[in-house]
Amino acid sequence: MKTTPIPETGTVSAKKGIDYKWIVLSITTIEMFMVSVNGSITLISLPAIFNGINIDPLSSFQYLIWVLMGYSLVTATLLLSCGRLSDMYGRVKLYNIGFAIFTLGSILLFLTPDKGSAGALEIIAFRLVQAVGASFTFSNSAAILTDAFPPDERGKALGLNTIAFLSGQFVGLILGGILAFYNWRYVFLVSVPVGILGTIWAYFKLKETPLPKRARKIDIWGNITFVAGLTILLIGITYALLPYGNASMGWGDPWVISAIIGGILLLAAFPLIESRVEDPMFRLNLFKIRVFSLANTAGFLSALARGGMMFILILMLQGIWLPLHGYSYESTPFWAGIFMLPLTAGFVIMGPLSGWLSDKYGSRWFATSGLLLIALSFMMLAALPYNFEYPIFAIALLVMGIGNGMFGSPNVAAIMNSVPPEDRGVASGMRSMLQNSGMVISMALFFTIVIVSLTQLFPPELATSLTSAGAAGLIGPMSSIPPTGALFAAFLGYNPVHTILVTLPQTVVAAISPATIATLTGTTWFPTTLAYAFMPSVRISFYIGALLSVIAAALSAMTGSRFVHEMHMKREGKTEESPEIVEDTSLDITG
Repeated sequence: MKTTPIPETGTVSAKKGIDYKWIVLSITTIEMFMVSVNGSITLISLPAIFNGINIDPLSSFQYLIWVLMGYSLVTATLLLSCGRLSDMYGRVKLYNIGFAIFTLGSILLFLTPDKGSAGALEIIAFRLVQAVGASFTFSNSAAILTDAFPPDERGKALGLNTIAFLSGQFVGLILGGILAFYNWRYVFLVSVPVGILGTIWAYFKLKETPLPKRARKIDIWGNITFVAGLTILLIGITYALLPYGNASMGWGDPWVISAIIGGILLLAAFPLIESRVEDPMFRLNLFKIRVFSLANTAGFLSALARGGMMFILILMLQGIWLPLHGYSYESTPFWAGIFMLPLTAGFVIMGPLSGWLSDKYGSRWFATSGLLLIALSFMMLAALPYNFEYPIFAIALLVMGIGNGMFGSPNVAAIMNSVPPEDRGVASGMRSMLQNSGMVISMALFFTIVIVSLTQLFPPELATSLTSAGAAGLIGPMSSIPPTGALFAAFLGYNPVHTILVTLPQTVVAAISPATIATLTGTTWFPTTLAYAFMPSVRISFYIGALLSVIAAALSAMTGSRFVHEMHMKREGKTEESPEIVEDTSLDITG
């Protein structure tokens, strides 16, 4: 692996040729595109995948939770360790390894041998393999880009990278709808050639940036404490969403309580350990940099606000709005993706533009304004009825997309600009870890709110609706529908009522008139019944998202004017080997 001395700007572009930075951007763009396609194509193809492995939708909640959250759980726990290892052994080296591991996971998913519960567990395990690879690439892509681009172009580069990620989401929705029609395995195969190309290209084209030599050691106790603490905590939260005994959720499960308490205690011990070990993997002293501290906190709160938002919106579309407007349950996953496109459009419009402008004028007001727009969009969504007018919904999504685009790349650029070059790997890992942890906690929080609401409101609403439809005789049999099973059956593209009716004794079904059966299995009865139980929790979730976004905006506004570590060190006459971490948020280098 070739190395090149660090030029005065702290980047590698000046010494490796003017085109090298664009090579770096193209390789990281391929990686972001591939990971994004994989995420959206899996989400939109879950009905075909679960059908393909013969999983009952009403008993698949535990598998669905792990397919959706297992990937984020692994990346959240590994990102910090991967960032530290990258600073020790080379960012490019571990980035390339991650690319290869992610591609291997895609191949294993395509080859999933079994069906039923065994097949579901294999898909979850192979998704975790992908997550290990993604941890290496996520923790290094922003650092490699920051190394390659000068300070006045980093926001633009990160913005273009964001465009690739969002474009991948759109392409994944379309590809998922097409490929799943032919064979569910194709949705995993599609990323294999892209992964192989990216792995080979990255191996031959990316150049390792030498960093100041330090006596670094692997932080064994820090790694054990952090990985064990976060893993145990997130697993406990995940299992709390599953039924326990006669309860619809597992918050009373002694194992869940023990896992959450144990995870919190280990995480509480983590900063104490890191403040005492010789060479910590979590650089607490980086938080002395005001921009780094506030921008990371704002990023965490933003992730906490929006992490569960996508699933809430998709559940609202697939379970209620699309069936009410005549779309078959089988087609709702695909059309939900299409109707969510204003969100992607807002990202695409503002992602690169805000990155470019933040290079010139600083990130503070772009990031702050973006978060306020996100808060506004949450309030707009909270005000909508369940049978909303789509243009209003689309405007709210567009505002949210624009807000996230204004916040995303300027916030990342501010974080990466604020740290010394030799700490960019661990800083990128810390940033990604905080955001991924926020996403996982957000999904668990919003799922909990939804499930609690459904458990309390769905049974009486179901009984009332059955009586109004002239099917009071079905109240007893239909009361066995688990609220979560009904909701996620709709999410997976099934008509839950039809699925329940085929399992009931024929004598029970025969007592109901054909007209009533047609009403119950149509596209309007169940969504209307579900809406009254589902929408109160949706509004609570959106209000929480708005509040978190406002708090994040306040923190973002406090970051001060633009701060770039290399330029500050140069003006202060210090060298990169200086052991201290310095900040000067009053420094203005926007000129």
